[in-house]
Amino acid sequence: MSSLRIFFVGGLTSYRALFGFLTPWVYVPSLLVAPIFQILLFVYIGRNAGLESDEFYVVGNALQFASIPCLFAMTQAIAGERYQQTLGYILVSPAPRLPLFVGRALPVIGNGAVVSAFSLAVSGAILGIHVPTSSLPTLTLVIIVTTASCTGLGLINAGLGLRIRETAVLSNVIFGVLLVFSGANVPLRALPHWMRVISDVLPLTHGIQAARRVADGASFADVGRLTAPRR
Repeated sequence: MSSLRIFFVGGLTSYRALFGFLTPWVYVPSLLVAPIFQILLFVYIGRNAGLESDEFYVVGNALQFASIPCLFAMTQAIAGERYQQTLGYILVSPAPRLPLFVGRALPVIGNGAVVSAFSLAVSGAILGIHVPTSSLPTLTLVIIVTTASCTGLGLINAGLGLRIRETAVLSNVIFGVLLVFSGANVPLRALPHWMRVISDVLPLTHGIQAARRVADGASFADVGRLTAPRR
């Protein structure tokens, strides 16, 4: 019971502390409006290049932008303890480490999923992208799995933040890598071999591939291999 309380209540408290100082006038432009403009930018670039369909860029960027809350929020939820000089108190506390830190990831996963789903729904409505109603539950599951894996990357980034001072800079670098290497805007087949090798180990690459197939009507059984843990 104590571990469950730490997992749920501790995670929620950490999330509220992370975003408690933000007003909707900061949250909405940063996490809800910004991805729409990113999607529209790459859609119109893609139209001029004649490379892929609008759906390709809408789905790819909607999932890729979830890395913003997953990276920054997860990193700051832990690395921020160092800045506030409270990390030592957490490490010497008798609280189990797993529910303590993983519990902080749960609200971040939810936040990332909301950002991704909102971006997909709004940009899809603007550009006339149709996703079969029967595919929505599977697409929701793929989004949650993808944001969970990206939050895990944020947790790794948080660990690096214990040694690196500027975690925000590192998060921006990782975001840029995901933007280029995940296949969000450039088909993986068009990437050089060494870039495809890197993209194959990124958490967003396979989630974006799965989401695109589901948006075209594929079932979860068809994309299960892409969303399963990789060894």
